Amino acid sequence: MGCQLSALTAVGVVGSGTMGRGIAESVLRAGVRVVLRDSSSNALSQARKHIESSMNRSVDRGHLSAQEVSVLLALLDPVETPASLSDCQLVIEAVPEILEIKLAVLASIEDHVSHSAVIASNTSSIPITRLARALRNPSRFVGLHFFNPVARMPLVEVVRTVHSNDSSVAATRHFVESLLGKSPIVIGDRPGFLVNALLIPLLLAAARMLDSGYADAESIDASMRLGCGHPMGPLELSDFIGLDVVCAAADAMYAESRDPALVVPSNLRRLVEAGHLGAKSGHGFLSPKRTNGAEE
Repeated sequence: MGCQLSALTAVGVVGSGTMGRGIAESVLRAGVRVVLRDSSSNALSQARKHIESSMNRSVDRGHLSAQEVSVLLALLDPVETPASLSDCQLVIEAVPEILEIKLAVLASIEDHVSHSAVIASNTSSIPITRLARALRNPSRFVGLHFFNPVARMPLVEVVRTVHSNDSSVAATRHFVESLLGKSPIVIGDRPGFLVNALLIPLLLAAARMLDSGYADAESIDASMRLGCGHPMGPLELSDFIGLDVVCAAADAMYAESRDPALVVPSNLRRLVEAGHLGAKSGHGFLSPKRTNGAEE
C-alpha cells in the first residue's frame, strides 16, 4: 500500500447507500477520517443523518458519549467530486451492482488517487478480475466484501485476483483486522467468493421448495431455525437481504459457473419483476405474510 495501515490518515468510500454508509461508519468508529463521495448531495445528506442516528443509538446504550460522537462525526467529509479522494491511502468502491457503473467509478478513482493507494470494491457478486480491467494498475486492486449490516457483521472477505500483489492483500487484511476489529478471510476470485457460494444456493433452494408447494414459507423457515440453529430462515433472510440482490447475485454466479443450483426459480423472479423486493419494499416472501408465493 505504500504506508502502514496503523498510520492511515484517510479512507475513501465511494457510494453512500446502505453498504457505503455502513463501511464509512465502521471506519469513523476506528477514529479515521472518511471521505464519503457520492454524486448526489441529497444522498450524502441522508447518509450523514443515518450515521449520526446510528452513533446516537450507541450513546443511548452507553457505548459512546455525546462528545465522542461529535468528534467522530467531525472526521466525516462528504464530497461530490472525485478529486477530493486524492489524499486517501485506501478507497473502497460501494456503488450499485452494475458492471458498467462500477467500471466507470473505479477508473475515476484511479485518476484521482496516488500511485501507492489501494483500490477496493465491495461487490458481492461481480468478479474482481473483471472489475480490474478498469484500472491501469490492477496489482493494487482487491475485493473487500463487507456484509450487511456492516456495523454488526464481523466478517469481511478479502478477494485477491491473479493481478493483486501481496502487499495490497496484506495491507487490506491488516486494515480489516487491526483497524476495524473484524475477521478477514482471504479468498481467490471465485463465483460468489466464499459466503455467497454457500448461501445463495440455500436461499434459492428454499424459494424453489416454496414454488413447488413442497412446504409453506413458515415451515421452510422454521425447519432451518429450529432444526439447524439458524437465527432466521432462508426466506426471511432473502427478504432481509433484498430479493433483487439475491437474484442479481445468483445470475452473476450462474453466468460464471453454469451451476443449475444457481438458476433463479420463477416465484422469486416474478416477485422482483413486480417490485416486491422484501423488507425494503414491504412485500416479499414474508412481508406481508405469504404462503406458497401468494399474498394472503
